[in-house]
Amino acid sequence: MEKVNVFDQVASNRRKSVLLGVLVFFFLFAFVYVVSYVFFPEIFSVVLIFATVLIIVHTFVSYNYGDKIVLSSTGAKPVEDNKKYAYLTNTVEGLSIAAGIPKPKIYVMESDEINAYATGKDPKHASIAVTTGALENLDRDELEGVIGHEMSHVKNYDIRFGMIVAVMVGLVAIVSNMILRSWMWGGGSRRERGNAGLLILVGLALAIISPIIVRLVQLAVSRKREYLADASSAQLTRYPDGLADALEKIKKHNEGKMKVSEAVSHIFLADPNKSPLDNLFATHPPIEERIRILRAM
Repeated sequence: MEKVNVFDQVASNRRKSVLLGVLVFFFLFAFVYVVSYVFFPEIFSVVLIFATVLIIVHTFVSYNYGDKIVLSSTGAKPVEDNKKYAYLTNTVEGLSIAAGIPKPKIYVMESDEINAYATGKDPKHASIAVTTGALENLDRDELEGVIGHEMSHVKNYDIRFGMIVAVMVGLVAIVSNMILRSWMWGGGSRRERGNAGLLILVGLALAIISPIIVRLVQLAVSRKREYLADASSAQLTRYPDGLADALEKIKKHNEGKMKVSEAVSHIFLADPNKSPLDNLFATHPPIEERIRILRAM
């Protein structure tokens, strides 16, 4: 099998991920512009300004406090100086030095599943959470591979990227919901009397499909970031088989019953919730493909 160059893998995934992120940004503002024009033509400028301010405020709050919300929602507890997790602490410290970034805060989640995630707004304000199942079932090389994967998310600013994308998806969902509720409560009939029926239909169609489109873009972004983090972990640990072996165990061991909110499921190493719709809306690339690429490095 032809070997895959780690640096080429990182560079390729980074370019594609940045492109997808730019598309999401443009789509959100285009969405707000069209919605304002179609539904509020008389006060278009006012609505557009208000929506823009809402986006900025919502993004600011999520950017600065989103990590605390994520950690709380997953039941993650700080390790601090607990000697029980000394090896985990030493592994995080060692890999953070190798990655050239400050040591992230360390958290542990009570779960039999093998999983982990990273969150925060930048490497200076980052946290890594690992399940007790990962600590109990992974050997040294495998745990280093997993921590290297999450450390790569921190170093590559995936944690910030994912937070911003999640914020935009949430905003589109909120605006779309407001539009549909307004239509159901009779706003549409008044608009149609003003000979704006066609525009209203276009606006409603946009309100319905926009969350789906943005969600699909979010899923594509998430998949690309996972491939990038896998490649970066291999580069950091110099042992791609460590993470590959960990993914093999995840494939055999995990049942996908962590009961984690779908709003944060995309930041985990592996999908924490299994669903019949995973093939269509999966936030993670197939584990088999991730293992194949790692084995080829």
